[in-house]
Amino acid sequence: METRIHPMAVIEPGAQIGPGCEIGPFAVIGPEVALGAGVVVKPHGIVTGWTEVGDDTVIFPGAVVGEVPQDLKFRGERTRLKVGKRCKIREGATLNTGTEGGGGLTQIGDDVLMMTGAHVGHDAVLGDRVILANQAAIAGHCHIGDDVIVGGLSGVHQWVRVGRGAIIGAVTMVTNDVVPYGLVQGPRGVLDGLNLVGLKRRGVERSEITALRAAYQMLAQGEGSFLDRARRLADETDSRHVREMTDFILAATDRSFLTPK
Repeated sequence: METRIHPMAVIEPGAQIGPGCEIGPFAVIGPEVALGAGVVVKPHGIVTGWTEVGDDTVIFPGAVVGEVPQDLKFRGERTRLKVGKRCKIREGATLNTGTEGGGGLTQIGDDVLMMTGAHVGHDAVLGDRVILANQAAIAGHCHIGDDVIVGGLSGVHQWVRVGRGAIIGAVTMVTNDVVPYGLVQGPRGVLDGLNLVGLKRRGVERSEITALRAAYQMLAQGEGSFLDRARRLADETDSRHVREMTDFILAATDRSFLTPK
């Protein structure tokens, strides 16, 4: 694999450039950066900080990957950013390194698409195949599960967890945890059903989708508190998807949950 580096790119001493990388003019690669095989950094892309970028990831013009956190408590401690394989980081997107108080690592999974102007804050963890649409923002310390879609101009508050397979509509502010496979929409982030389209696209069995729909109704309308209903579901279900939902709800959390309408 031939590595191609434009003569007007800036590669600082210490940077590790994998085989088959392409680095365009006016791109900047910092001294503690490690690029995997086949990484493309297009013109004016910036990769800095203590940052590792996985194989075949593409960083588009104007993206800034690995800059310091937007956190007033940050005092220059040495923290990391790790980006997975085959990610697409589009124009103007930004990803920050972690903070000492948050564990020191911001982590992005494989096959993630960050569209124009999307942002991932310090110490956040994104799973695989996450899509952040244009101008979506993930605040510090968030955990975003696999296969989550966040709509354009939406924001996720710090410390919020978004479960696997959930979808957040455009222009939505999410301030509380979102259950796996949930559908969230509206300016203040209302849990408004299940991501049925996503479940069907991923080939989830009809019996599992039926079980999830019944579980959602029980969470929305059953007796007792939201947590009481989740505990009852956990005791009664034999569905692996419902079990994933109840495990998520019953885990310790720094935020309360969006509850079903």
